[in-house]
Amino acid sequence: MGRVAERAGVSVRTLHHYDEIGLVRPSARTAAGYRAYAADDVERLREVLAYRRLGFGLREIAELIGDPSTDAVAHLRRLRGLLLERRDRADAMVAAIDRELAARAKGLNVTPEEQLEMLGVRLYDAIGGAYTVTRCTEPRIAAQIWDALGDAQTVLNVGAGTGSYEPADRDVTAVEPSAVMRGQRPAGSARCVAAAAENLPFEDGSFDVAMAVSTVHHWEDPIAGLREMRRVAGRVVVLTFDTDEPGWQDRFWLTRDYLPEFAAVLAQFPSLAGMADAIGARAEPVPIPWDCADGLFEAYWRRPGAYLEDHVRRAMSVWTRVGTQTEQRTVQSLSEDLDSGRWAERNSDVVDLAEADLGLRLLVA
Repeated sequence: MGRVAERAGVSVRTLHHYDEIGLVRPSARTAAGYRAYAADDVERLREVLAYRRLGFGLREIAELIGDPSTDAVAHLRRLRGLLLERRDRADAMVAAIDRELAARAKGLNVTPEEQLEMLGVRLYDAIGGAYTVTRCTEPRIAAQIWDALGDAQTVLNVGAGTGSYEPADRDVTAVEPSAVMRGQRPAGSARCVAAAAENLPFEDGSFDVAMAVSTVHHWEDPIAGLREMRRVAGRVVVLTFDTDEPGWQDRFWLTRDYLPEFAAVLAQFPSLAGMADAIGARAEPVPIPWDCADGLFEAYWRRPGAYLEDHVRRAMSVWTRVGTQTEQRTVQSLSEDLDSGRWAERNSDVVDLAEADLGLRLLVA
């Protein structure tokens, strides 16, 4: 154990703790009866320490490495995605700082928007690296989306990201403006065009249906983008959310009790009725299952501890928009309430629900 601790750069006490909680248990014994690590044990320890250094909590690490469907290769790919996300975020911040330094060296005024660029510009380029870790296709939501596609054979996926929710049995063309997101699309996925929703490079009626999933709120002009989708396709299917209902932020305990700033983030976002009118759509509620595989903002409504994990929040754009201080305050307050039991007292009505309507809506036109 001492030799493993030395090579891994941790204390023997740490290894003893991992053994005690069942995270990494040495499976061999020396002739003298001392605990020893087999090759598989060292591989498991490597995964634990790598996740730990990326900010994962021990409980979440135990769930990750305890998943029987995930092998060493899958862990390495996940770790690679997390490291790329950190590198991309750092690179984006360095580039923004360099631009500001160059402007200041020339005596140019730097606007508040430019000063904040290092924190929020090119949102998907900053947060996109985390998507392959937590933003997976949720089968129950996918079934509702794909049902809305009907018998369409040619599909345009606007704001496609890494390709979640793209139907495998259709002819799909993806549109994604972020190079980071395009670079993470898996091999063999649909061809992806670098373009924005507001200016789709296709002729009128080029597709049977155009779809957009959890992306409209990132567009510069959502109404223009929706009209472009209607122009290039016979049908339109859009997964978005409803902020029309008075007191809508009270639907979800996170926005109600910890993040009132979320309302200001969406202050300029078009109403659901306005978006529906723009394309002649009807709105369908989309319930979020308690164990939702897609780590969207509301996904962990019955798993509040997930919001304390940095890598989970990094794939949610809202945290970039509200700012670091608000994020830290929210995490601290939630952590305290979870430890004290106050969260459980406030939200006893949700702990036994299988799904919840938190305002997610499917527009079908």
